[in-house]
Amino acid sequence: MEKLLSITNLKKYFPVAKSSLFAKQMYVRANEDISIDIYKGETFGLVGESGCGKSTLGRVLLQLYEQTAGSTMYYGRTLEEVAPKYVLHTLSNAEKYIEKYRKATAHAEEITKKCDALGDNATFFDLQDKNLALCDAKTALDYCAKILGGFMVRETRQGAALLSEKYRFAFQAASIAARAEDIRLEIEVQESLLEDTPQKAAAIQGKLSKLRKKYDELLAEQKKLLASAAETEQKIAQLKAPYLKDAEFAEYEAMLDNGVDLKRLKYSEMRHLRKDLQIIFQDPYSSLNPRMTVGRIIEEGLVTHKFFKAGSKKMQSYVFDVMNSCGLQNYMYNRYPHQFSGGQRQRICIARSLAVKPKFVVCDECVSALDVSIQSQIINLLQELKEKEGLTYLFISHNLSVVRYISDRIGVMYLGNMVEVAETDEIFSDPRHPYTIALLSSIPTTDPESLTKERIILEGNIPSPIKPPSGCKFHTRCFMACDKCKVVPPALTEVKPGHFVACHFAEQKKVDENGNYLFDVKLTTNQR
Repeated sequence: MEKLLSITNLKKYFPVAKSSLFAKQMYVRANEDISIDIYKGETFGLVGESGCGKSTLGRVLLQLYEQTAGSTMYYGRTLEEVAPKYVLHTLSNAEKYIEKYRKATAHAEEITKKCDALGDNATFFDLQDKNLALCDAKTALDYCAKILGGFMVRETRQGAALLSEKYRFAFQAASIAARAEDIRLEIEVQESLLEDTPQKAAAIQGKLSKLRKKYDELLAEQKKLLASAAETEQKIAQLKAPYLKDAEFAEYEAMLDNGVDLKRLKYSEMRHLRKDLQIIFQDPYSSLNPRMTVGRIIEEGLVTHKFFKAGSKKMQSYVFDVMNSCGLQNYMYNRYPHQFSGGQRQRICIARSLAVKPKFVVCDECVSALDVSIQSQIINLLQELKEKEGLTYLFISHNLSVVRYISDRIGVMYLGNMVEVAETDEIFSDPRHPYTIALLSSIPTTDPESLTKERIILEGNIPSPIKPPSGCKFHTRCFMACDKCKVVPPALTEVKPGHFVACHFAEQKKVDENGNYLFDVKLTTNQR
């Protein structure tokens, strides 16, 4: 499967107002060290209790919230297409970034040796320092290895200069392509005017002739720049040839990444990618402008992202097609949001998001505000549009039954951390994390056999994300917690192919083939 998004050590902290000038700055740790891959064409379900950071994660991926740390690599477009400024900045400061990486790595090794020497005597703060140091080293590696590749090790100046030259040509070509697209849209407008006002044909033909000439010139200039970029690529290949057998060079060269780091994009660059990355909000009432008609709501993104010129006849025809595909009739085009039901408003939200042909859509609890009959209609619509348009979804919900129906893989979140990730059938047939098991036990059912099973009730409330518990964050409510859980935070490890769990008892199966618990719920709970 081909990656669309690769999230590594993502963090999102919200600062809390200080009580005094000398008080220590505190943060709400909404997302903590999240690392997942989302593949093209899949629906990744995200579940957990309210307040666990699901919606925050969705908005951070779209950079609606600024990311505190980590990297979010997007593979829907190449670096040459997006032309981010951070690439040339990294290349011009290549040696500085490499030195930063080496210092971070040395610091991480020092802290790790210290913790290993302490063994079981290592405190929570020692382990936290180790975790932060390892994350810093990983982040520093991402910053340069994904752009510089093998040039990190050898020929840094020469290699970085060639890469810089290649990207400059490619980025100039991308800029010219954008200008050419503006002229193409203007040509379309003039051609429609030619049909509507034949009495002004001479003047319009003259303007069209100039526009077409300029358009052809820009395309020719773009072609030359792309050819220059290809020549530079050949020089880079020749420079790399004598190091092919060098293991260290090959290791770093394998890290060379043509994805776009969304965290490092400027506002204007991220705005350019908004059409690729869309969101369907939870509340269809507050997410629509009450002063705009349905037609204008859907057209706004199309004009902003230069799909059509404002007032274009082709745009209205296109909007009708989008509305029809989302279950909306043409006569609704001039109506206002208050004239629709909740289900219809959610269809308008879906039409607005999908009109700009996105590649990735965050569905932020988009059916939780609807009644059950409408929920099924909206979910079926999302499934149909996904297959038709080749979309990728991040489907956020606290309803496991809904997530099971629509998702290919599921991630379970607790207090900002990802505690279990696996394919949907695997999560339901072989859950390994105690929190996942508790969630599954709470699903309402009419199955007579399931009614006899004892429900696992989690004790207490979710701890504060400002001062989360030491060790495993779930240990304060876990029915299987031991002393180790209170001190050592478990890493998200792969227990089976594609099945990741963050638990010290992840290797132990907790349900049999029939879904029966392999432990005594009462006994385990009473032991706590």
